[in-house]
Formats: sequence, C-alpha cells, structure tokens
Amino acid sequence: MPPGHMDHRPSHAAAPGEGASLVPDALSLFDQAEFGILLIDPFANRTVAANSHAARLLDSDAASLKARPTSDLFRSALPKLLTLTAACLDGPGSWQEELDVATPMRGSVQLECHASAASMPDNPNLVLLALFDTRRLRRRQAKAQLAALYRGEPFSMQQTEQLFRDLEHGNRLILDAVGEGIYGVNRLGETTFLNPAAERMLGWKAHEIVGKVAHEVMHHSHECGDVYPIHECPIYAAFKDGEVQEVRDEVFWRKDGRSFPVEYTSTPIRDDGKLVGAVVVFRDISKRREQDNALRTALAEVEQLRARLERENAYLLDELEERHNHHEIVGSSEATAYIAQQIDLVAPTEAMVLITGESGTGKELIARAIHNASPRRDRPLIRVNCAAIPAELFESEFFGHVKGAFTGAVSTRAGRFELADGGTLFLDEVGELPLEQQGKLLRVLQEQQFERVGDNKTMHVDVRVIAATNRELRTAILEKRFRADLYFRLAVFPIHSAPLRDRPEDIPPLASLFLDRAVSRVNRSATPCLSVANIQTLQSYHWPGNIRELENVIERAVIVSRDGRLKFDLPTSRAPLAASHNRADGRINNAPDGEETDARPTAKAITRRADIQRMERDAITEALRRSGGKVSGKGGAAELLEMRPTTLYARIKRLDINPRALKN
Repeated sequence: MPPGHMDHRPSHAAAPGEGASLVPDALSLFDQAEFGILLIDPFANRTVAANSHAARLLDSDAASLKARPTSDLFRSALPKLLTLTAACLDGPGSWQEELDVATPMRGSVQLECHASAASMPDNPNLVLLALFDTRRLRRRQAKAQLAALYRGEPFSMQQTEQLFRDLEHGNRLILDAVGEGIYGVNRLGETTFLNPAAERMLGWKAHEIVGKVAHEVMHHSHECGDVYPIHECPIYAAFKDGEVQEVRDEVFWRKDGRSFPVEYTSTPIRDDGKLVGAVVVFRDISKRREQDNALRTALAEVEQLRARLERENAYLLDELEERHNHHEIVGSSEATAYIAQQIDLVAPTEAMVLITGESGTGKELIARAIHNASPRRDRPLIRVNCAAIPAELFESEFFGHVKGAFTGAVSTRAGRFELADGGTLFLDEVGELPLEQQGKLLRVLQEQQFERVGDNKTMHVDVRVIAATNRELRTAILEKRFRADLYFRLAVFPIHSAPLRDRPEDIPPLASLFLDRAVSRVNRSATPCLSVANIQTLQSYHWPGNIRELENVIERAVIVSRDGRLKFDLPTSRAPLAASHNRADGRINNAPDGEETDARPTAKAITRRADIQRMERDAITEALRRSGGKVSGKGGAAELLEMRPTTLYARIKRLDINPRALKN
C-alpha cells in the first residue's frame, strides 16, 4: 500500500502480518460461490486468501494471487480501493464500489467488477472483498428481465427502455440465446442489429440487412400481397409516438419471397429522453395458426355433424309418422289381445323379436309398441326397409361410410346401426335381403361391432333388433334363399300378426279411428258417420291389403262422400276378387309393397295370381315407357301409377323388369 496508509491503523489494530495467523480455513467453504472472494490485508498490501472463483475471475490461481501485491490487481482503481478499505477499517459494516481489475490474460483490458467490502469482526486488520463480474451480472439481470417481459409480468417503461438499450449496446450473448427474433431500427427505419433467431426466420444474414430500411425488406406487403405503406406500420409508430406497439396477426417476408405469420412487439428506445429507434421482438406463429385452423375445421365438422344429426332426426321423426299415425294397438279380437300380451312379455327384455304376417297387418306398429314399452324408449327406433336397399349400398346404409370411401361419398355418413346405438333397429321386410348380405348382418348381430365403409376403425354399438317379414322364412331356408343361422338369431321371440280377414271384430274400432283422422285431414264441413250397413260392407270384404288398405278405403270414401254419407266401392263377397287388382284403367290398386295379394293354395287362386302378375307387369312396363324409364320423381312411373316409389322399386325387382331397357 502507499506510504502513510499505516497512519490510518486504528489503535486496536494488530501489527502487520498478525492477521495471517488469524485467517480461518473456513474460507474454503466459499469455493462453491459464484462470485470471487478475497481476504486482504490492506496494511501489508497482500492477499491473505482467495476462493477458487476469484482465481478464475482474475485468470490466476490462489498461490499467484497471494504472491502479487494487492495494489497490482487494482492499478487504475487504487483510489477507490483505498477509500473502500478505509471505510471498512473505520467501523463495522459493508460498502460497495465499482472497481477495475487488471488480469494477466487481458493485458491492458480491465475487468469491470462490482466490489462489496466488509471488515472481519474477529480481526479488524483484514477486509473481506467480494468481487462480481459486472458484465456477467448485467447479462444475467437482463436475461431475467427479458424472461419476465415474455411472461407478461408487470414491467415499467423505464425498465423496458433500459433493457433494450442494453441489448442494443452489445449484450450479444442474450441476443444469441433467445428463441424469438429480435432486431433494432433507428429513427430512419434502418436496421441496426439482427439476432441469430431473426436470421433463421427471415433468411437474411445480419450483414445483408443492417443499414437497410427494415420495412422495405421484411414488412413491405400484407399477407394478400397488397402494398403495406411504411407510414401505416406500427413498428415505426413506436419511435414516433413513443408507445409500445403490440401486433398479433401480420406477416413478415423471407429472403426467398415467402411470407410467414408473426406476432410482434415494437418497443421505443430513448436516449437522454429522446426517441432514437425501436427494438422489435417477434415470433413465428405458423404452428399456432395451423392449430387454430385445425381447430376451426374441427369445429366446422362438428357443426356439420350437428346439422346432419338434426336432419337425420327430422327424417327419423318423419319415418315414424309416415305410414302409421296411430300410437296404440286398436282392436277387441282375441288375436289383438294375444299380441298385446306378447308385447308385455317381451318388451322389458333384450330379446330379438321376429314379427311375421301379411303386409299391412301392422307389424311396424307392433315393433314400435315393443320399443315404447322397453327400457330403450328414450333412445330412437330406427327403421330400415330391407326391400328398398340396393345390394351395392347395403353396407353404406347399414354401417355408414367415410368421406371419399367411394364415388359420391362427399361426406361422412352414419349408418343405421350407429344411429340406433342404445335404441332399437327395426328391420322391415328382412326376408328381402340378398343372401350375400345376410352373413354381414349376422356378424353385426352376433358381435355388436362393425366398420364403416372406407374406414378401418371398429365401432361398437348396443342395439336391440326387431325384424319383420311377410314371407315364410322356413320355406326360404329350404330353398337356400335365407340363412338358417340368421333366422334362428332373429326369431328368439316370434310374434305373428293375424290378417284383418281373420279378426273382423277389429274392423269397427279401426274404421272409426281412421274415419276421424281422414275427416281432420280433408276438412269436411259435414262429418260423415259409419252406419251399420257400412260396417257390414267392410266386414264382408276379404282385405288383401289388411289394415293399410282399410285406412286407404276409409280416406277415399271420406273424400267422395256427400251429405255425410259414406259409400265404399267394395265387393260384398269375402272371396278374393281379381277385380280389386285389375281395374279398367290398367292401374294397380292398393296392394301391399311388392307382395302377392292372396296365398290360398287353390288352382283357381293360382290362375288368378298369374293373371294379376301379367297385368301388373304390363301396367308397370307401359308406365316406364311413358316416363322414359324414370321410376320416381315428377313424371315418373310411380306418379303415373299412383304408387310409392319404394313399392314400385320392389315390384320392378320382383317382376325382373329392366327400366333402362325402356328408357327410349
């Protein structure tokens, strides 16, 4: 130390050199500290001890530090060191100062240190000096502030300005480490620096863009390609009005001419209160935008599915109301009472039911009654007319398909099994299923799982199946037209629906019900009523179309009624009459969907059946010729014959008629 410093020794101070014996070996405990620690004797001008971090900080080792005078380490900062040590020796406490330290490796370059000094309580001749690398301390502080800024923590404008001023003035380690792109611009809009992350995202190297107007290089156009005027750019607004600008949805342009979506913050920089430029921190949000687009697409698909389900629900409601408007079984016959008893027995179970009987006897009504009395009543009853499904569309109709599975599959569609999940599936006319499709149906009935057409994902469902047919399936099994294993799977609980001719006592209540509904539909001012003669007429008829034909006859009678009197154009004989099928105008009457109207095994009946089929074929063929081969729609054969398109399709198939051959 300089001469005269000894004059400042306090009266209680030990002689020079005495402090060395009092240095505790406990100084080695500070070896793990991230700052340098020196124990110096200011009177002897020497370093008594040093931790390992101090040795690294001063590019030396502990032995060399002890050999060098302390004043050699702090040449340019010696006055500050004298002031600092004198303050410690004059009284207890700690003091701080900025010191420059000379190190062997740096030569003339000084290491800036923040020094914190304190006197030793047990030996007032010694001073404990803690050294912090000022640049490293600032970098760590700036990193912490930058991280806090990214996290959105409260940050004063003064702190923000200081942070970015430090970045601009040379904290390259921070610029190199962060993942966000950072570049600076001066008041002229010229780029002043560019960090590596910005280089990677923009494709420009720093030396290629520094000095150029940043807006003209990377921000010149909107995403659509329209010119982006520089005076509208928020980045330049930041160092004109001094406000931080945050933008969430713009694009920057790469060197290769491609754009990418960004969000950025433009923060003004002040120097002595003057706005001198701005620092821009930006992020590439391409992945976030892709995720947002995927989410919007998914939401749109959900909305489409919701709309589709609403349409399908409306369709199902229409299906339920289309052909059977009554919601309870009407009749007083023993056959009707027996059916009601069977429904009560099987409805609470999960057993499959096979309903047999002629067409028009109310098989669907029985199926609905079973469903409504079952635990599945709150789930849908889905009806499938097996006779109306083309073989090539069987899997799509039953199991659904995914978008693009085949030509015309423009969207994903749920099949009937999927719609009926948790509810009941009613397979009407199950005997009409092609043999090759029966095995696929059997697999689903057994395993309750399937795959949509075009999809390899297996779907599991919980469906109760009720089937109906007007065919004799046992005969079809013998003729190899129906699988025996499918029959026994379906016929767990068979119910037979008796034809209307075998229960004439049900005709009066049914006729009364249909009359009330027909009157409400046609809005007659004079309400007709059923007379005893009307009932006798109805009971004397054979009813080949059963309940469905009765409903149609009642409605037709209401339409043509005069003065409240009903007249039924029916034969009085109970024998099957060909005239009811062979009208003078060549049109087919209300026979059931694709079914023979009489099955009595007499020679005369068989002859009549052949005649009926021949005339039916001739009528359908002539209608197809007139419609140019068109079956359904306006001007189609179904309209000319006054038949339902599904009924006509079934009869065309049964009679082996080719509409295409009649197109011209």
